[in-house]
Amino acid sequence: MKLVGIDGMSSAELNFEVQRGGRFVTYYYCISIIIMTFRRGSPIYFIKAGESSLSKGLPWTLLSLLLGWWGIPWGPIWTIQSVAVNFGGGKDVTAAVVNALSASASAGAAAR
Repeated sequence: MKLVGIDGMSSAELNFEVQRGGRFVTYYYCISIIIMTFRRGSPIYFIKAGESSLSKGLPWTLLSLLLGWWGIPWGPIWTIQSVAVNFGGGKDVTAAVVNALSASASAGAAAR
């Protein structure tokens, strides 16, 4: 899993930011090629407390608006869903990421 926005942060700093209201989100995007439509998720972004999640999702929203509509029937449906999720701040995956990070940290400690 690719995490964007946690470079240089220690585990303690990351836990502190999450307790303050930071969260991990992913954004949806949609791309259509005539009769085929693909809906995918972006990398996972870390949004600190007080930081705008809308600005981080804007490129994915624009990608969907430009390239998502063209596939019938799923292009318009998935494009609207992607734009709605992205304007809502993205899909919150904080619990899953925190659990995965703590599991990998405990597995690393057990291996030592």
